[in-house]
Amino acid sequence: MSQLKTYYEKEVAPRLAETFQYKNRMQVPKLVKIVLNMGLGEAIQNIKVMDSAVEELKAISGQKPVITRAKKSIAAFKLREGMPIGCMVTLRHERMFDFYYKLVNVALPRVRDFRGVSGKALDGRGNYTLGVKEHIIFPEIDYDKIDKIKGLNISIITTAKTDEEGKELLKLLGMPFRS
Repeated sequence: MSQLKTYYEKEVAPRLAETFQYKNRMQVPKLVKIVLNMGLGEAIQNIKVMDSAVEELKAISGQKPVITRAKKSIAAFKLREGMPIGCMVTLRHERMFDFYYKLVNVALPRVRDFRGVSGKALDGRGNYTLGVKEHIIFPEIDYDKIDKIKGLNISIITTAKTDEEGKELLKLLGMPFRS
């Protein structure tokens, strides 16, 4: 079992239950999934960008990404329905906990001038979305082999009912929020 999952069960869950006075153990918020998304608008002109993005996202997550395609045609962007415009991967269970641990303890401290992540990026239901401008903060990416620095969206989905519960869960799991 993952180190972070053990920590959640032994330390975080009892603390959350005590803080929010849950009557039932099943009410305690927990992580459900983490979705990594890489939108690539430049894949319209150069399809090779998509191949490199898929390989890099595969290295970061440890799981093969799915190529996302355009739902509608947009003439102004020279985009046709069904063209590949991004890739995404959904992490659950062990891989999710391993990725979260790596994100908080390895990748985020490598961001230049890092002062913590915003505490306002919760969606009202306890889910947190984080945008990373440079995917090279992850140790799996070899800086010499990348052709272009890409952005990455990381969505952390929880079972929390409110933003307050979700933020407290993430804070107890080590997310470095700005003070």
